Amino acid sequence: MSKYKAVIGLEMHCEMKSNTKVFSSARNEFSELANINVRPVDMAFPGTLPVLNKECVRKAILASLILGCELPEYMYFDRKNYYYPDLPKGYQITQMHDPVGINGSITIDCEGKEKIIKIHDIHLEEDAASMDHFSDVSLINYNRAGVPLLELVTEPCLSSAEEAVAFLEEMRKIYQYADISEADTKKGQIRCDVNVSIMDEGSTELGTKVEVKNVNSFGNVFDTINYEIERQSKLKDEGRYDEVVQETRRFDEETGTTIRMRTKADAIDYKYFVEPNIPKYKIDKTWVEEIRKSIPELPRERKLKYINEYGLSEYDANIIIKTKDYADYYEECISLGIDKKQAANYLIVNIIAYLNKEAISLKDFYLKPIYLKQILDELEKGTISSKQAKEIFNKSLEEQKEPKVFISKDNNQISDINTLNNIIDNIISNNINQVNAYKSGKTNLFDYFVGQVMKETKGKANPTITKEILKDKLDN
Repeated sequence: MSKYKAVIGLEMHCEMKSNTKVFSSARNEFSELANINVRPVDMAFPGTLPVLNKECVRKAILASLILGCELPEYMYFDRKNYYYPDLPKGYQITQMHDPVGINGSITIDCEGKEKIIKIHDIHLEEDAASMDHFSDVSLINYNRAGVPLLELVTEPCLSSAEEAVAFLEEMRKIYQYADISEADTKKGQIRCDVNVSIMDEGSTELGTKVEVKNVNSFGNVFDTINYEIERQSKLKDEGRYDEVVQETRRFDEETGTTIRMRTKADAIDYKYFVEPNIPKYKIDKTWVEEIRKSIPELPRERKLKYINEYGLSEYDANIIIKTKDYADYYEECISLGIDKKQAANYLIVNIIAYLNKEAISLKDFYLKPIYLKQILDELEKGTISSKQAKEIFNKSLEEQKEPKVFISKDNNQISDINTLNNIIDNIISNNINQVNAYKSGKTNLFDYFVGQVMKETKGKANPTITKEILKDKLDN
């Protein structure tokens, strides 16, 4: 057992969804082509002034309300002054003194336990441009400059890499469900600064904090935290306390280690002051209440509903709420009257497997819930077997046609008792030796007779009725 306790805080940066950037009219959309979503404001041309995007403010307030934060009376912004080539103005417009939300919290599930994660603050700011560094040149892409960014800062209340990733995954789902952000790490829409320190088990004194900047995936956050815990613990074990210093590091994916960038003093003077080009204004309480009423059913609420009301297992519920697309598809199935457990089973076993195999999203999936209902209705009525249902499912996807096209008298399941009685009588008459062996105790031959019926009917015999008739005839 480790003699040290890890103390972890996260600064999660997430790009918001909006038509335009937070302070300019440039398009806010992902593009592989560099420098096409740019306007003079983004480049800080002389005479240009920022104009605040109201939709970004609405979504920032929405996030704050979801997290149970305290909202300020007034909305205003600050300048954070420092020079980087990816900030043409030489400063960033952010919120320092009175952010859009403070003192919030969310509950996460991690390794079978619930934990409340306290939120220090959440604030709205603009993103900087992105840079690609090569051996002899650095290239700047200004598409990202001015993209609306929500920065969420936790209290130092996380204690493991597992908890940190569980928190980030929960926040990603919240942003997606509330339509605040696509929260797509593949598009670089989420980045994280990770603060890690260790303290003696049982101690109340925090250790020296190390900050790892701009970690760009949840897997890398996990590896960063575990590496830092191991690195700092080793230094302390070897008595090299002076080498655990407050510093900024970066994570190196190739080596799986963190590398020092610079030492960091207790406080960096960014020369914050109120942004003079964006007027301070009072947040309308009526508007806030309208935003509060627009909060959708969130992933954790859906999960509890699926478990407590729909009777799903926690495992199945967790898979369904993993993305909003999965959960919305499932909800639409329920609204159409599809059995709750059957809908969950088809989504998890058949649909998600197909999506992963074809590397497509649910938005591009042909078999909409109304089409899935065509298959499951016939399965429930006993018109088709589960095997035939799967064949029709695959055929519908392959030919991009409604399932009902492939449901006909030719593939209807045989459920008529008289028809099955005649078929089974003939099979028993032609297999007297197997019948005698069955009666002598070789009951495993029962499956042989079921197989013969299926062979004779080309798999169309209703398996439940078939087994009932066979058991009655063979046992009596």
